[in-house]
Amino acid sequence: MLKGFRDFVLRGNVVDLAVAVVIGAAFTGIVNSLVKDIINPLISATVGQPNFSTLVAHVHGGAITYGNFLNALISFLIVATVIYFGVVLPVGKILAKFKPVPPAPPAIKTCPECLSEIPAAAHRCSHCTQAVA
Repeated sequence: MLKGFRDFVLRGNVVDLAVAVVIGAAFTGIVNSLVKDIINPLISATVGQPNFSTLVAHVHGGAITYGNFLNALISFLIVATVIYFGVVLPVGKILAKFKPVPPAPPAIKTCPECLSEIPAAAHRCSHCTQAVA
């Protein structure tokens, strides 16, 4: 029973997932600070109000705070944009540089007599010795 658990925990994708969760949690603090301390003040300087939590709709005595939803939506869009342009695109370009180029397939042609494959530069078939133009 313990051997099966050990094999499960030490499987490559489980360890990779655990590392990704830890790094993601640490990176969340950096991105939230970027949004809160840099991007929201820039929005405030251009638009005038980066905080929409004061927007409330009153319906039959109940208060619908749709401003909080707008704040969360804007925060999500900013974080998603930063993650995409700051992490996904650069990492994709870096990984593309290290991706091996598949070798070109060898140039071959078919012998008209025996239909076997022979090198494109060959003048005679290696299987039936027929001259190949």
